[in-house]
Amino acid sequence: MAIASWWGESLLGAGTDRHPWAISRTEESRSELRSAVAALARAFGDHGMGEGSTVLLRMRPSLTYVRVLLALWSRGVQVLLVDFRSTAAEYEPLVELLRPQYVIDSDGHAGPATGFEEEVAFRVGSRPSGVPAASDACLVQFSSGSTGRPKVIGRTPESLLAELDRHAALPELPGAGDRLVVLNSLVHTMGLVSGVLSALRQGATVVVPPLPTPSEILRAARETEAMAIYGVPAHFELLTRTTEAPPLPALRLAVTGGERLPVEVYEEFHRRYAVPLSQVYGVTETGLLAAGLHGPRPPVLGATVPGVETRIVGQELCVRLDRSPYPLDDQPDRYVDGWLRTFDRFAVNDATGELSILGRLDSLVTIGGLKVDLAEVESVLRAHPAVAETVVLHHEVIEAYVGGEAAPEASELIAWCRERLSPVKAPKRFFVARALPRNRTGKLVRDRIALRSAL
Repeated sequence: MAIASWWGESLLGAGTDRHPWAISRTEESRSELRSAVAALARAFGDHGMGEGSTVLLRMRPSLTYVRVLLALWSRGVQVLLVDFRSTAAEYEPLVELLRPQYVIDSDGHAGPATGFEEEVAFRVGSRPSGVPAASDACLVQFSSGSTGRPKVIGRTPESLLAELDRHAALPELPGAGDRLVVLNSLVHTMGLVSGVLSALRQGATVVVPPLPTPSEILRAARETEAMAIYGVPAHFELLTRTTEAPPLPALRLAVTGGERLPVEVYEEFHRRYAVPLSQVYGVTETGLLAAGLHGPRPPVLGATVPGVETRIVGQELCVRLDRSPYPLDDQPDRYVDGWLRTFDRFAVNDATGELSILGRLDSLVTIGGLKVDLAEVESVLRAHPAVAETVVLHHEVIEAYVGGEAAPEASELIAWCRERLSPVKAPKRFFVARALPRNRTGKLVRDRIALRSAL
């Protein structure tokens, strides 16, 4: 399927002209979005961008960013999507590796993110050494890199449309006329596909708070009468810490993904807002794979969504794909004989088909001939009242990285673990900080070198 032929009918064709597609500080209607996209597409054509061109896109989260992305797709461009917060050390190797013909970059990358903007200025630069697309992927993304170097992943129009079909098959998700607050990064799969693209296709409205603070999130949800909030566990944990929880009578759904949901966050959010947190699961390579939209208590996730074929091999979830999602063909251990390995462990309830998250495949280690699940050790540590977050790794011995505003001394943590874990499971090294580093999608970093350098 040509890139230029799928985006308009599938994404911008839904909804009435006056219906808002996005609300931040102001509203933008679908007709305004269509006009802006058409104008940008003409300008990009004047730069020579067309079917099969490659463009590296790195822009601040904004309405401008979404318009630019859609305009590039309307020209048949392959978009290489890079997080605007990438440092030069992260960004420049990608340019050398992927060799885009053009780079579109916005101003103001220094410092922490300041929130969502409506208009941002951007630059268009051509690269004579760049090369056209070598695959039919319309979108090239990068995995979160929470466990090491990010993977280069290509999504075709067919892949994206199949994922949007999976969203449309779930009646609990926002539909025509609904409004959803999106807190996820719009560069990564949940924010971009589950949030923006799905809303466009279904005729729903995306609500993006100008600032990602609890007060702004709750204000936006209340004033727009949003029926859903999408985020990661860290967002919902913030919402459980507010001094007051205003009533949100229109809220029917709260969806989290990206990493395991702590039970205490699930319970406190439900208590405060009278809506259970629903977990979804997916990977960048395929997008949405499983969802528990009735809000089952963690670690139960829910069943796989319609339209995907999965199997569990030795607790690892694998997904059937017709082709490798890796355009560089550099992941031979992840795509094997038509199956994508997720490297995530699940248990399945044979009676209901529901999946329960067990942890990463690499969280199961052998020590002294005995199997130790590092996810269990993390659960024990998180049960400590002064521990807000933790990462447990195995490097010669079990190491625990613990975060919390008033995190206890290592000696107290040692005593805590000895009372609750067998000696082989108890961490031998503790590293304590007020907060542990997270990547750009909000996931805790699980790379040992990155953790040690950040503490």
